[in-house]
Amino acid sequence: MKRTHLNPPGLPDWSSLFSQVVIAEGSPLRVIAVSGQVGVDRSQAVSGDGGFAARLDRAFRNLVTALSAAGSSVSEVVKLTIYVVGYSQEKAGVIGETLRNHFGRPLPACSLIGVDALARPELLVEVEALAVSEGRGGDGPPR
Repeated sequence: MKRTHLNPPGLPDWSSLFSQVVIAEGSPLRVIAVSGQVGVDRSQAVSGDGGFAARLDRAFRNLVTALSAAGSSVSEVVKLTIYVVGYSQEKAGVIGETLRNHFGRPLPACSLIGVDALARPELLVEVEALAVSEGRGGDGPPR
């Protein structure tokens, strides 16, 4: 099985800590694991007005960027895990709306986990994904 590690230029550079994307390729499947995406831009600045909705939307836009760099898309995502600092029912509604905006239907499997903190104090939400598509035998660059 071939593994490819990516740190797409459109995302923050966390490469001293982890790879943004790992692609595991072999016949018949191609699995794309996307590290937790957060609500910051490429320069690690908090997105938009700094509110939860803006940070969540940016985390999902970062997820789309990571998937695209791997030759994938949200249509291939089979599992999401969303970590939320200070989880509340109000945040659940924002999460549901954002999921539908980025994924449409059907939605992937999803775990929503309330946490006390993430890696840095300004981070409020983190979204990681697992995508699966047909493999190409483990050769060649991402689709």
